[in-house]
Amino acid sequence: MTDPHRPLKDALSRFATGVAVAGCKAPGDGGFAALTINSFTSVSLEPPLVLWCLENKASVYPAFMSTTSYSVNILRSDQKDLSQRFATWGQNKFTDDEIETWETGAPIMKDRLAAFDCKIHARHKAGDHVILVGEVVRFESEVATPLIYFSSNYHTG
Repeated sequence: MTDPHRPLKDALSRFATGVAVAGCKAPGDGGFAALTINSFTSVSLEPPLVLWCLENKASVYPAFMSTTSYSVNILRSDQKDLSQRFATWGQNKFTDDEIETWETGAPIMKDRLAAFDCKIHARHKAGDHVILVGEVVRFESEVATPLIYFSSNYHTG
């Protein structure tokens, strides 16, 4: 079956993006849910706001729609396996030794290029996605090479 959106997807893939894993508390079991994202961007410095986009059909959609906070963990060039893991349907859980929590209780990856702990500022429905705007309450970053996604392939910076 031919994908009617392939030409648009191909054009959009010409914009290089970083790769990140967004995470939140999962409802019910006290665990965490996560997925790979590349739609992360800054919105405002005062207050400090960031956003990313969540597909309505994502397996973790209910978790992110019911949470009051989330994390964004920017991946290093050597973390392609983590990106692929969290991009795989149903592979949306962290192991206990991979994360810590900060102010909001959202999962922060111990190994990452940068991390942002955010409380939900707004949600906006937009087509087949929801835009999740978060206010950054804490962040950390390191100096390292990022994992880049361009033209439907991984690259290193």
